[in-house]
Amino acid sequence: MAETKTVVKFGTDGWRGVIADDFTYANVRVAAAAIANYVLAHEDAKAGVCIGWDTRFGSRSFAKLVAEVLAGAGIPVQIASGITPTPALSYAVRERKAAGGVMITSSHNPAEWNGVKYKASYGGSGKPSIMASIESYLLKPVPAAEKAAAICEVDFLPEYVAALERFVDLKAIKASGYRFLVDDMYGAGRGVISGILARAGVPCVEIRSEVNPTFLGINPEPILPHIKATQEAVVAERCDAGLITDGDADRIGAVDEHGNVVDAHRIFSILAWWVLERKRWPGEVTRAFNTTKMIDRIAAKYGRRLNEHGIGFKYVVDLMLEKEILIGGEESGGVGISRHLPERDGLLNSLLLANVMADEKKTLGELVAALQAEFGVHEYGRVDMHINEELKQSAITRAGAMKDGAGDKKLAGMKVLRVETLDGIKFFLENPASAGKENAAETWLLLRASGTEPLLRVYCESCSKESVEKVLKAAQEFVLKGTAG
Repeated sequence: MAETKTVVKFGTDGWRGVIADDFTYANVRVAAAAIANYVLAHEDAKAGVCIGWDTRFGSRSFAKLVAEVLAGAGIPVQIASGITPTPALSYAVRERKAAGGVMITSSHNPAEWNGVKYKASYGGSGKPSIMASIESYLLKPVPAAEKAAAICEVDFLPEYVAALERFVDLKAIKASGYRFLVDDMYGAGRGVISGILARAGVPCVEIRSEVNPTFLGINPEPILPHIKATQEAVVAERCDAGLITDGDADRIGAVDEHGNVVDAHRIFSILAWWVLERKRWPGEVTRAFNTTKMIDRIAAKYGRRLNEHGIGFKYVVDLMLEKEILIGGEESGGVGISRHLPERDGLLNSLLLANVMADEKKTLGELVAALQAEFGVHEYGRVDMHINEELKQSAITRAGAMKDGAGDKKLAGMKVLRVETLDGIKFFLENPASAGKENAAETWLLLRASGTEPLLRVYCESCSKESVEKVLKAAQEFVLKGTAG
């Protein structure tokens, strides 16, 4: 008899798929049943599960379906009464001492996608061991309870918003006189930041706050080209910064007063510097393998241990649960501060950026310039190469072969100094453009193959935009043509 299979697969944070293709009621039931089995076997099921949902098509009905599956297994459910950001759901899980949480969202993916995220009892992404355990229960039947547990609707936002207001110095932000633009990208963060700022008397303008499951043709991801509207609005409204959250508001993006994009690496660096220099909070620092090495220099200045880990916020969570980690982050705009939650939180981080500006009496552009002046200019670029599986595997094999005798190899005309393989293949290069530059950033190139689709991601950091472009171009030629440039 053939083994029954499912398209449901729990990855870094959960499972996602295309609505009406693989993200169907039937498959959501499969995912919910696996979560139910996990909670029954490994958590205090009587503590119940919190469920949230975002602005995507069908999110509320999918959330209700998950609630019915869990309640049918005897697990009490608290389900959001309205649209809820992912970090608010995570906060509710921890504060209400629930067994876990389920968030119906596909985060920053295009409009046709939706997903199921799992949040553990500590209020953050499930550790790799938890996600693997949930996946092991896929397609296993859920024991029916003698009596279905209760499902009650709850507004998770007030307690979460109150926590943000306690964490951030809103009086300082008001006193600064700065004016902010808030871009919700039609996502679940709608009204949260603008509401907090308005109540504090801070001038702000909010855009793209209406509910529109089509996202009007953009991906709700706070990077170009999806934030051109933010760039234009910041300048037009004469704001000192633009604060952006993604579809479920756990990631952050930003634009400075001139409309320049402030990428996730610079945001992470600003926040890391601030909590170490100004707050002096204890703890180590952690970052993903594909994230700026400016973080290493900041951590070194303040005598803090720097932990480097694989790509995915679950690794940040793992470390936060194991040791005293003050702040951790990743390339895609996820930054977590453990004093708040072992979770990335785009809403908190947006408010904290405003807090840093107020404390330092600098606009966002001035903060970036100050960091670059102290720790060296760090420029970053990424290219997503949609190529067939054969070419992807060939590129990885050829790149892997360059580890042996790396010193005799060259990429983009630059000598390969060393190779690291923590998560993908990273080449550190001897860049002539760094010669004579004080505190120049290291030049590195990372090739990382997707495990689920015909996609190869290519990352580079260097001391100038020109060097980044040169290395990325050579890397693409290497992948496509087999030449190292």
